[in-house]
Amino acid sequence: MPAKSPKRSKRVNLMNPSLTDEDISRICKEQYGSIPGTDFAVKLTEAVLAINKGIYPELISEGSSGSYLVKNLGKEKIAVFKPKDEEPYGELNPKFMKWIQRMCSPCCFGRSCLVPNRGYLCEAGASLVDQKLSLNIVPKTAVVSLSSPTFNYSRVDRAMARTKERISYRFVRPSKNIRHIGLPRKRGSFQLFVNGYQEGNYLIRQWELFPEKSPPPSVMAEFQLEFEKMVILDYLIRNTDRGNNWLIKYNPGMEMKNNQDLVVESSSDSKLIEHDEENNNVSIKIAAIDNGLAFPFKHPDECRAYPFHWADLLIAQRPFSEEIVNKILPLVDNTDFVKELGNELRKIFESDKGFKKRIFSKQLSVIRGQMFNLREALRKRKSPAQLVQMTPVCMIEIETKKKRKFPKFSKKGKQENEEKQIQNNVVDDSPKDVDDELANPKSWRNIFKQKIQRRSPLFKMC
Repeated sequence: MPAKSPKRSKRVNLMNPSLTDEDISRICKEQYGSIPGTDFAVKLTEAVLAINKGIYPELISEGSSGSYLVKNLGKEKIAVFKPKDEEPYGELNPKFMKWIQRMCSPCCFGRSCLVPNRGYLCEAGASLVDQKLSLNIVPKTAVVSLSSPTFNYSRVDRAMARTKERISYRFVRPSKNIRHIGLPRKRGSFQLFVNGYQEGNYLIRQWELFPEKSPPPSVMAEFQLEFEKMVILDYLIRNTDRGNNWLIKYNPGMEMKNNQDLVVESSSDSKLIEHDEENNNVSIKIAAIDNGLAFPFKHPDECRAYPFHWADLLIAQRPFSEEIVNKILPLVDNTDFVKELGNELRKIFESDKGFKKRIFSKQLSVIRGQMFNLREALRKRKSPAQLVQMTPVCMIEIETKKKRKFPKFSKKGKQENEEKQIQNNVVDDSPKDVDDELANPKSWRNIFKQKIQRRSPLFKMC
């Protein structure tokens, strides 16, 4: 018997033409009002109302998948919608070059370390990780279902939609078998649009080539914090496509205001920056967009290594700042937080019909391994460039087994047991730290088991 897919939470169809504007606003607040610190439900309501009024999303020409700019009634860009079946590996991808690549060279198509057609879930998962760590660099993202004539549908879907519309027009009470009139809804990621940002790689290269154009030291200190937040996000979710998918917003007019409020103590400085981020008063800000090629179920170990391109920047050679260490280290050091993050990610990924528990457990082991390396790097005050050079590991959760009352071990069994414990321990830790962690029942050593990846990819530069 095939395994049953997990039950998905029932959500009301927002594209139902019988719903009024008040009903759509109320449903959006009920379903998506729990997303903190943003007007996500309001933006989604504006998008649905605009589609109902004939203002349809527009296809973005750039990129390798079907991404659409969503507008409101004022024709302002408010979000980016990426349907599941129009992803780079999807059947209805509107980009012709990806179709040619899939048909002519299927052996070179896709990334072997990623689960196909899960990019929309990775977008929502990256937003969750950003929210749990309080990084505030990923625009709020959630999984929604929308329909629009501008989306890429098959001929069968469009023909069935026309037939249903004709039946509903001719008959007052159509058949009960017709559940939805119009084009079918598409499930995908809905990410809020950011304004006033520029391409990050271009700006930072200009600052390195022309130091006279770079911001003052006070602004560069803020940029260092923002950059380290992006490093932590990309490393934890193991983003395989952080090329030009990060943006910088630089407001030179805010420099004078921030300089007046600067204090000498680093603790007060970190609180000031966090407060300014919440009020959008920081003179420089980073936005990490397009996180669909993340959350692999294994580390890259075949042809390409998918390196982090930001590791080659000069700013990546500096050690992690004390503000980031004091903020992130207590979280990644807490195994209860690690389990809670895994449970919330599971709620997102299991909403897909093709969810497999075995694959998701591998994805979690990669995330925990990245978190373990980040924990060690923050403890030793390493730099982002040194962080990416650490050996990739996977952390597997240890299953608790009932102990026997009178265990009997032979001499050979005792030696094997001692060797396994030595292999699970990290070699470069001091004996005192090892004893302290072993004494704590909720430490990393007592909860997770380390598995080092020995195989390396063929090409490490791409």
